[in-house]
Amino acid sequence: MRKFFLLLILAGIALGFIYPWAVQNFSGEELGTWHAYQDGRFKPVTVSLKAGTGPVRVFVDLTTNADRIQAFDRTVLTLTAAAGNRTVLAQRLSFSGNPTPREQSPQLTDKIFRDEAGLIAVDEADTYVFTLGLGDADNLQIKAVDLVLRSGAAVPDARIRQAGFGLIGFGVFCLMLAIRFGRSRLPDSPEAPPKPRWGRGGNAA
Repeated sequence: MRKFFLLLILAGIALGFIYPWAVQNFSGEELGTWHAYQDGRFKPVTVSLKAGTGPVRVFVDLTTNADRIQAFDRTVLTLTAAAGNRTVLAQRLSFSGNPTPREQSPQLTDKIFRDEAGLIAVDEADTYVFTLGLGDADNLQIKAVDLVLRSGAAVPDARIRQAGFGLIGFGVFCLMLAIRFGRSRLPDSPEAPPKPRWGRGGNAA
């Protein structure tokens, strides 16, 4: 039964964590990559999106020489997306949720961190202007900043995630019970046999 409960926990991890990560990073079709940082300065990125390409998931790739970004409570970059006179997306990016960045090449020490800025619902064809800028995090050397757009991106089903968390909780609870009752069923250690009354080591009357 313990193996069965372990399988339940693994299935819960797959549904609760791996499934949404895979949907966010691999669903849809990549539209392209645009450079938003050049010669030490940010530049606006203008992209024309056709109707029917939404929802469009927006990613930002940050290239730096740091091995890890510790900025959970701070903002590394800011991003706004506007179409016409309306802002359709505004997000602060910390890049702290990416513990394993990509390497630009084996010969370089630079790392590429990715953060998701959100989704844009493209109901009709329009021109979108993406503007990136610095946040309040300092002591970070920026080498490059790229905007990545993915069309037709799916949204993780919250019910599947909740089912995954439920399986994890149920599996852990049942596994703890199985371990506890398994230990209680173990036979007690046998008592030492009584010493012989006669012979070597015995007690003479």
